[in-house]
Amino acid sequence: MPSSPPPAPPDRLRSVAVGLLNLSGLGLGYALTRRWLLMAVCWVATVVLLLVALPADPDGVSGVLVTLYVVFLVLAAVHGALVGLRTRLAWPSPTPVAVVLGLVLLAVPAGGVVLYGNARDEATQQMLLDRLDKADQLVAESGQSSFSLGESHYRQALSVYDDLSSAHSGSRAAAKVPDRLKTFYTTVAGAYAQKNYCNAIPELKYLRTVPGTIGKKQLGSLATWPDDRLATSLYECGSTGLAAQRADWSTSFTDLLATFPESSQAGQVEPAVKSAVTKGVQGVSGSQPCTAVEELQSLSTQIDGLQGGEAGVADALSADAQRADSQASAGAYQCGVFQYKDGDFDSALTTMNDFVKNNTHDKNRTRAKKIAIAAEVAQTVPAAGKKLPTTASGGSISVTVMNDSPDDITVLYTGPVTGSFTLQGCGSCTSYSLTTTLLKGFKPCSSGKSYPQKTISLPTGTTYFVHRPDSSTATPASDTAKLRSGYIYTECAYSTGGFGVS
Repeated sequence: MPSSPPPAPPDRLRSVAVGLLNLSGLGLGYALTRRWLLMAVCWVATVVLLLVALPADPDGVSGVLVTLYVVFLVLAAVHGALVGLRTRLAWPSPTPVAVVLGLVLLAVPAGGVVLYGNARDEATQQMLLDRLDKADQLVAESGQSSFSLGESHYRQALSVYDDLSSAHSGSRAAAKVPDRLKTFYTTVAGAYAQKNYCNAIPELKYLRTVPGTIGKKQLGSLATWPDDRLATSLYECGSTGLAAQRADWSTSFTDLLATFPESSQAGQVEPAVKSAVTKGVQGVSGSQPCTAVEELQSLSTQIDGLQGGEAGVADALSADAQRADSQASAGAYQCGVFQYKDGDFDSALTTMNDFVKNNTHDKNRTRAKKIAIAAEVAQTVPAAGKKLPTTASGGSISVTVMNDSPDDITVLYTGPVTGSFTLQGCGSCTSYSLTTTLLKGFKPCSSGKSYPQKTISLPTGTTYFVHRPDSSTATPASDTAKLRSGYIYTECAYSTGGFGVS
């Protein structure tokens, strides 16, 4: 028996029908012409394509593979048309019916392309949603740690949000980005919600840079969302530091005045500074005047360093700085008194001398001089510092101090009255040897010489004397005199290896 039916007369319509049927990718044209092996080849080619293409993914099928498959279908259609030209159809016998069937079956590859495109689009949507979820996870995890540790992750997430909203604006993931950005902002600024204002400052400053990555149109109201919060954080951090006298409070206020000069928060800076100065001034009269003076000195320096703000604010701050400085200078008197009463005579002497130098018209200047003298006496005779000296002067008892030494000396005394004076050195006098001073009957200032001397009047009571030689190598000498009425007292200063008094 013959392996195939005898050739039929040429039929172009039948040829077209077979070619169309082969274009479906199912090899049906070969089936109608009983070319089973060739039909199987068509099926294998189609199955291979489906195995490679499914399940659909965003990258789709390789263009080379698609091209090869299309070329294969065209060759199958052309070859099928040539076979069908002289081969009778097994079924359906009417050729027009086969043509119609071929046209209908063209919907199979066309529909497959459409379905595959939809599947690929869905895969792309899922991929973008997965990217969105990973970005959300980065934000959530970073919110559990400090901003410095999480900043890099925040930037990664923001880059994803930007790519989704710009490069994939029609995707379902892009539609969710606006809500994710709101969460992003509140998460990054978590310290602000917890009222940790100093920690919130770098977070909010970072959020102000976000419009450089994502356009303001996409951000909407979020573009200015950090501004008021940052101004509040700068003020609250600065005012808290000001109250605690931290060294960095002025940095926050400077940032506020420079960045938001017209904000209500900037308007609160000067009243806060003024209040701090007032508190410091009140502290001068309190239990820790030296601490208050130090605070006022620091305030003056830091207020001077504030920059920015409107002209009126700057002028007011300048006045606050001057007030703090003048009050610190004047408050040094209270500090010196505190140090003197506390027995810190070294510090009291330094403080009172500075006060006298810097406050030429202060009402306490005269007494400050007296306290400085008493503090110097008390450095040598601590008992002299038990009472705070007054501004009293004079008395009924005459005390003459003579200088039997070649050095100029300053005589300081304190007790019921306090004062000092200078005696020139005795030109014809010399230092006594230590052996001489130990001899019985040794009396300085008794040779009949004309000694430099000064007579002062003092009240009764105990007066402490210190003879301080102007020579830096000599040691001061001291004497404690209990003065009583009816007597005339003489003090004699002389020098030995050290300095003596009689």
